[in-house]
Amino acid sequence: MRGWIEEELRTIDLGDKRLDNRLKRIVHLLSKNPTASIPQATKTRADTKATYRFFDCSGVNPDDIRDAHYQSTVERCKGHDVILVVQDSTGFDFTNRCIEDIGVLNNEYQRGLMMHSGLAVSTNGIPLGLLHQNVWSRRMEEGGRAEKKEKRHKKRIEEKESYRWIETMENARNRLPVETNIVIIGDREADIYELFTESQKRSVHILIRAEYNRRVESEEKYLLDTIKNSPVRGRMKIRIEHARERKAREADLSIRYVKIMLCPPRRNTKRDILPPISVNAILLNEENPPPHVKAVNWLLITTLPVNCLEDAIRCAEWYKYRWLIERYHYVLKSGCKIEELQLETKERLERALATYCIVAWRELWLTYEARKNPDTPADKILEKDEIEALYCTIHETKKPPEKVPTVREAVRWIAQLGGFLGRKSDGEPGVKTIWRGLMELAVIVRTWRLLRGGEDVGNG
Repeated sequence: MRGWIEEELRTIDLGDKRLDNRLKRIVHLLSKNPTASIPQATKTRADTKATYRFFDCSGVNPDDIRDAHYQSTVERCKGHDVILVVQDSTGFDFTNRCIEDIGVLNNEYQRGLMMHSGLAVSTNGIPLGLLHQNVWSRRMEEGGRAEKKEKRHKKRIEEKESYRWIETMENARNRLPVETNIVIIGDREADIYELFTESQKRSVHILIRAEYNRRVESEEKYLLDTIKNSPVRGRMKIRIEHARERKAREADLSIRYVKIMLCPPRRNTKRDILPPISVNAILLNEENPPPHVKAVNWLLITTLPVNCLEDAIRCAEWYKYRWLIERYHYVLKSGCKIEELQLETKERLERALATYCIVAWRELWLTYEARKNPDTPADKILEKDEIEALYCTIHETKKPPEKVPTVREAVRWIAQLGGFLGRKSDGEPGVKTIWRGLMELAVIVRTWRLLRGGEDVGNG
């Protein structure tokens, strides 16, 4: 799979070609065995030492690693009229580790690093890559549950952690062509009035789930009362994805929508004068959920036009892709085992995290590319000998395939190596079985090349 790494990091410039090549080598090794420790993934003593030296190198700026990935993301966004920028924050917990300069998470006893990511997603649900990412150490007074609400409200938006939503939006707008329509998607954490006003200044749309029952210019005076008193305009069914606390299922939702004028928050002062904002509110409500299951109840706020039922359904479909940023962070934590890295300083962790972020995106992209573009030839994602080794292993034959399989076929075979059974009731493979399968495939390909008298397996 080294071909995609050369393409992904074609613009990398760390100030030294040796560092550029070392980064590509590290990404190659980690992508073959993402859940392993660094010594397990790199295998040889030389590669292990070189990897640790790279993460310890003060001349390597993590932002330079990400910048190369951002540029590749922008290339993948070309040809898309609309790009969904899905945002979310997460924390990496290193509480029981002796790591210098890391901050607090949700309380003074929980130690770690915070991350906010902006993932570009196509309108059919393919993760195209990061457009911005911010990693920081949170001081006790800098937000989250560790900071009192009264103190937060007195701060300007630029002084709050929530400013990272606006910062990510600005970077996405600056990186993508002016003709690309951008839609910022976020959960209730994104219900930030300044995000609404700043998005209008930059010709960016928002689609977020409401957290606050804001004041509105209507007879009902408040958002929730206004939308609940509007008529049901139609119904739709959506698939709720599997999560740790719930099973995948289908939900039948009623749809209400109304155009409203949001009033600025009462904390509005002469220092920060915020205007009223015209938005559309959409209420998606599950009236009859299965027994002992929490009903779906989404109140969405958007600046996208909602003039008919089809517009509201489109917004609901796009909001569903917010799930992808959660899966991305899940891959980093569970697939790449970031919280188990044996690195002793914040700077080393940040370099490692920037590197693993590329690996995690690739795993997520493979999962959804196979679902959304199943008929794409597999040689777009795998090398020739990787396809041959995979096919012959799955079909227990020595004869390579006569024609190139599709991406869907190849990804399902990879997932099969990772424990995917492929029964009718199983649906499409998830990212977990795919990353397990990739580890198995790396071993198989290594042996395949050795038996076929190919390249030196030490460089494979």
